[in-house]
Amino acid sequence: MRIDDFPVPDSAAARGALELATEYQSAAITAHAIRSWLWAEGIAAVEGRSGIDHELLYVAALLHDIGTVTEYDNHTVSYEHAGGHVAVALTTGARWPASRRQRALDVIVRHNWPSVDPDLDLEGYLLERATGLDITGSRPDALPEEFLQEVLSAHPRGTLAAEFGACVSDQAARKPTTSARRLVEGGLIRKLKENPLERMQ
Repeated sequence: MRIDDFPVPDSAAARGALELATEYQSAAITAHAIRSWLWAEGIAAVEGRSGIDHELLYVAALLHDIGTVTEYDNHTVSYEHAGGHVAVALTTGARWPASRRQRALDVIVRHNWPSVDPDLDLEGYLLERATGLDITGSRPDALPEEFLQEVLSAHPRGTLAAEFGACVSDQAARKPTTSARRLVEGGLIRKLKENPLERMQ
C-alpha cells in the first residue's frame, strides 16, 4: 500500500477544500486532515470496502476540523457542526445537490462520534476510524507499518498534539455542552501525547 494508490479527486470541490484548508488552517492541522484522508482510504482498502464516494470523503476529511479556526469558530455550536456547514457552503458553490451537501455535513459531524456504523454511513465510519488513529492512536495496526511511515514522512505531525489539544480544550471551556468537552474529559491531551504515531516520525 502506497500513497500513490489513492489519487486526489480532481474536482472543483476537492480543489476548493484543499485551498480553504491551506489558507485558514495551520500546517499541522492541514497535514492532519490529509493524513486522515489517507488513513480512511487505506482502511477502506484493507477492509475491502466498496461503494465509497471518494470525493465526498476527501472534502469531508480536508474540512473536518476547520471549525476550530478563528474565522469559522461558531460561538454556540460544536466545531464539527461548524466545519460541516463550511463544507455545505463549499459544495453548494460546486453545484452538489442538496442531499449530497447534507452528506458532507453528516460525515464531518459523525467523525466525532464515539463510533459510526458503516451500514449507516460508510464515509462517516471511515473518517471516524481515521481521525481516531491520527489523534488518539486508536488501532494503529489497522494499516501496514510501511504505509504509516510513508504518510508520516510526507505529511509530518509537527505540532499537532499541542495545537489540537489547545484548540479542543478552548472549545470545551467555551462550549461545555459540545463534543469537545467529552473529548477533553475522555483524556484527549494524554492520548495525543501517547499516540504511537508520535514516535514513528
